[in-house]
Amino acid sequence: MHAIASVALAVFLVVTGVLHFLVPDYFLGLVPAWLRRERLLVAVSGSAEVMVGALVLAPCSRPVGAWAAAALITCYLVSHVDALRRARPGLPRLLERPAGAVARLVVNILYIAWAVAVARSAA
Repeated sequence: MHAIASVALAVFLVVTGVLHFLVPDYFLGLVPAWLRRERLLVAVSGSAEVMVGALVLAPCSRPVGAWAAAALITCYLVSHVDALRRARPGLPRLLERPAGAVARLVVNILYIAWAVAVARSAA
């Protein structure tokens, strides 16, 4: 079972990383404005996701890759906590409202747990 979860995590990371370059506007909208250099952050995080996904895909580097994935996804908590801080009920986008911001945070935490589970099972 851990092989399926590992490959799924790897594919998820690679696809999401590639999407940073195919639909950058979506990811730009997730970067808090106070971080600045949004385009650079989107490009760097997309590249990192592709590289980490490749590490997770290869069984010999899976433990390191999965721990790297957990660390990378943990970095994204900054964005999700900021979104929760700025969330308001009447905003136009669902992800800008409190329920959407909470959902983003919870899903991100589940991604971290997924990566940690893969890392532990690969060790």
